[in-house]
Amino acid sequence: MNELTKAEEQVMQYVWKLNKAFLKDIVEQFPEPKPAYTTISTVVRVLVKKEFLKFDTFGKVRQYYPAITKENYFKKHFRNVIGSFFSGSKSKFALFFTENEDFDLTELEEIKSLIENKIETLKEEND
Repeated sequence: MNELTKAEEQVMQYVWKLNKAFLKDIVEQFPEPKPAYTTISTVVRVLVKKEFLKFDTFGKVRQYYPAITKENYFKKHFRNVIGSFFSGSKSKFALFFTENEDFDLTELEEIKSLIENKIETLKEEND
């Protein structure tokens, strides 16, 4: 799967939020000063070509919708980051993440609890 450029990702964020959108709906999501309508139209065409967006046609107007969920895109993108920067090691990523982020004790306890719950779930599935 191709990665998204910043402009493409911004458009996808709006389409994911709207679920279905005409080009004018996407343009309206942008803060002022809004990019040119034609610029957004070009990005949308690229997203269709890259198969991130699909569309239904109503006369001369297209209604766009995501071809991939935000969650699935994030999972694939996240795997690429771990592969590229951490030699595919999730443990190295976790170590980097905990050493380079300013977590307070409460946040670390929450993460610990989430991990412990996941461990228990996996143990139950393997029994």
